[in-house]
Amino acid sequence: MKLPLPPSWQARVGDELRKPYFHKLREFVDAERSRATVHPPEDEVFTALELTPYEQVKVMILGQDPYHGPGQAHGLAFSVRQGVRAPPSLANIFKELKAEMDCPIPGHGSLVSWARQGVLLLNAVLTVREGEPNSHRGKGWETFTDAVIRAVAAREDPVVFVLWGGYAAKKAPLIGAPHYVHRSAHPSPLSAKRGFFGSRPFSTINRELLRVGQPPVDWCIDG
Repeated sequence: MKLPLPPSWQARVGDELRKPYFHKLREFVDAERSRATVHPPEDEVFTALELTPYEQVKVMILGQDPYHGPGQAHGLAFSVRQGVRAPPSLANIFKELKAEMDCPIPGHGSLVSWARQGVLLLNAVLTVREGEPNSHRGKGWETFTDAVIRAVAAREDPVVFVLWGGYAAKKAPLIGAPHYVHRSAHPSPLSAKRGFFGSRPFSTINRELLRVGQPPVDWCIDG
């Protein structure tokens, strides 16, 4: 596992890397990589933290588990690398984006442009065995990413937290004032029609950012 963390995050959650649970987690992931294909690649596990420094976080979108198909995951929640077809949840995100903001549906599924604007796209679990969703759940990643959520929630500047689905909603107790929490159904095909479509997350986020004096996110993706 590529360590240390990016400097701004090392200062906030670097102590987690020295705790016994993280040593066990690192041994587990290394062992998994020695006998199976694990996504994302080792040097992309912390891409979300690398692209969005702590001081620049103004929105946090929480995912659950990395995509488990070949070549999909690259360290950003809901995002896939360029050249990979958008999975169903991401395709639904783009549908809502088109309906709400009139953004053209892009020809790729990379959300790097969002991350570079201060949108932290963090999964609760940061690795997965290929073809086996949730295979790295309960191994320690949740403890680490909860620490990241708490660190962002400790900021004095307001952040917009986006909790899609029941799993993400369970993280709400980690978040308090002065932050804004947007909740809705998950964009997966199983639940998108039961409360994700029509929830207007993107305009809601931008409204809250403007309210606290932050520039809005340009959600439209080129390409």
